[in-house]
Amino acid sequence: MSLFSRDSYAGSPALRVQSKAYHGTSVYLTLLGLLATVPSLQAHVFYLHRVTLTWFKNLEVPEQFGFAPAQVHSFYIETKQDVRLHAWHILPLGVYRRHRDSLITTSSAGDNKSSTLTSLDVLKSDPNARLVVYFHGTAGCLASGWRPDSYRAISAAAPDHIHVLAFDYRGYGLSSGTPSEEGLLADGIAVIQWALEVAQIESERIVIYGQSLGTAVALALMEHYAAQPEPVLFSGHVLTASFSDVATLTATYRIGGVIPVLSPLRRMPALLSFFTSFLRSTWLSKDRIAAFVKLRESAADRSDYYINLIHAEDDSDIACEHSNVLYWHAVNASTLRDMTYDEVQAQKMAVRKDLGYGGWIAEHRTKRGLVRQTMLAYGVHDKLMSYAVTSLAVLEAFQASDPGFLM
Repeated sequence: MSLFSRDSYAGSPALRVQSKAYHGTSVYLTLLGLLATVPSLQAHVFYLHRVTLTWFKNLEVPEQFGFAPAQVHSFYIETKQDVRLHAWHILPLGVYRRHRDSLITTSSAGDNKSSTLTSLDVLKSDPNARLVVYFHGTAGCLASGWRPDSYRAISAAAPDHIHVLAFDYRGYGLSSGTPSEEGLLADGIAVIQWALEVAQIESERIVIYGQSLGTAVALALMEHYAAQPEPVLFSGHVLTASFSDVATLTATYRIGGVIPVLSPLRRMPALLSFFTSFLRSTWLSKDRIAAFVKLRESAADRSDYYINLIHAEDDSDIACEHSNVLYWHAVNASTLRDMTYDEVQAQKMAVRKDLGYGGWIAEHRTKRGLVRQTMLAYGVHDKLMSYAVTSLAVLEAFQASDPGFLM
């Protein structure tokens, strides 16, 4: 056989396929090696903070994202680490309509001129105002994708009362710094302190809303404030498209629902465990939700807690199974004995309310609080943020601490 014949080693179609597969595997493992050993690369891949998704738009001009003139105040919040966080305070439409002429005047030439009245003044002067602090997901910024629509949905149930405070973590959008687990927690604390001290909103009038990565930040904050010598308790917590922890997430996560991270290693547990051991950001949400519930269940005061876990069954970015795990850990933390995952699932099936095409709802209620799981049939990873379920969940979270609110 000639060395250059059609059936030679170099020309065999099967061997060419094997060669390409071997090359692809080598490239993939090399990339994983870089992710494990280069922290900055790992941060870029996990947080995707340089993926802006708002090309050619000015984040300090919220009108470019569908808001009315002066409805949104763009400003910065300083952290103790000298990081500047870009934030938006979004007025609900009913409040904006009442104060529009005072917030802004329009010259005959059509140029907008700000008046002395600010959105912060409006918020501070209204004892019936409510505030949602919004923790967004990975990639993009506070103005990316469905986020502006979700701000509008949040206020929709109470357009005369519910304000929204959205911000970009360090490294995102116009915020300075580089993201990390410790850094994002510090950012969240700085934003909450701004709401409590500068906006002067009592914690009972605040709802914490998180989506995707934002649920992990929100849960870290919930545990942090509940563990203080004098706990800071919020009206409620709405967590959308949550994940249980980063190690578990990376075993299934696909960037944009397409590009796998560690999912090809799922059939090799030892190798998967090896690579996840290098994770700098772990975000152990399943442990934090359990710690929060245990703190509240054993607390001396009688303040209730409210948690609503919202997910969509057709979420291809973060599997809805993650919300099942979080619900299990939360329920288990409220009981006197350890319950297995299957036991909690069976308990859930016995009480859950079927909503047909709308999905289902299950609740676990104790004398101290409520854990609710809201599962939508449709909504993917981020569209559900603009759905009616978001409006209702936020309203019910405010009613958890004030049953008379809008009743």
